[in-house]
Amino acid sequence: MKLSRRSALMGMTALAIAAPAASALAAPSSSLIDGYWNASGSADNVDHSAWGSFLSSYVRPGSDGVNLVAYGSVSDADKQVLKGYIAMLESSDPTSLTRDAQMAYWINLYNAKTVDLVIDAYPVSSIKKIKGGLFNTGPWDEKVMNVAGRPLSLNDVEHGILRPVWNNDPRIHYAVNCASIGCPNLGTQPFTSANLASLLDQSARDFINHPRGADVSSGRLVISSIFEWYQSDFGGNDAGVIAHMKQYATGSLAAGLANVSSVYDDRYDWNLNAI
Repeated sequence: MKLSRRSALMGMTALAIAAPAASALAAPSSSLIDGYWNASGSADNVDHSAWGSFLSSYVRPGSDGVNLVAYGSVSDADKQVLKGYIAMLESSDPTSLTRDAQMAYWINLYNAKTVDLVIDAYPVSSIKKIKGGLFNTGPWDEKVMNVAGRPLSLNDVEHGILRPVWNNDPRIHYAVNCASIGCPNLGTQPFTSANLASLLDQSARDFINHPRGADVSSGRLVISSIFEWYQSDFGGNDAGVIAHMKQYATGSLAAGLANVSSVYDDRYDWNLNAI
């Protein structure tokens, strides 16, 4: 399911067709859901080793630059370890953590819970087929977590905590993973306070320099729909998106971006990132 901006957010299944860029469709806005989550502390001792072990065991980097997940190969024991890790995070209070440790906490929780949802539903062709009611819009609005006694959805974490608390840092979009081919890679190691900045920057470089992120051909720039859906986090217009990409672009992409001033089209592939 490779979708253009005109269909992706409405759940249509047509393949993306190159056409002149149009205005962005609505996407979840960045708005703090509860002032409670804006607090921070001094602790820096979250144990993400269980998540690290899972990632190293089941995330398989491909020669094409796309990381796939062996959802169907996860052992029963490792499924329970994953659920235990999520439960551990849910039972803790992230507001006691430093800002960097908090951001790593939320990214890891989001990604681990997404993988957990896919494993529970597997085999499935797309995360959009999980929950979401009649129209299979995906699990993002379901209250699938309970952190420090507060029920939260994946959208709550991304758009109600991560984006507003960290001032809509565009690198958030490269870190949270929606279990789709079109999404930035799920990495092979967890985020921590120590590696946060380097992993965020590396995730941005990896995605932008992959054809899923941006591609310039015959003078036309085609981008991931992520840049369209959340354009406000990437400068607010085509020029802002291109300027953001130039910070991370290398090689032929950097050369191509130097000669374009607008976005021709966008695309996204909702097929599951499964082996």
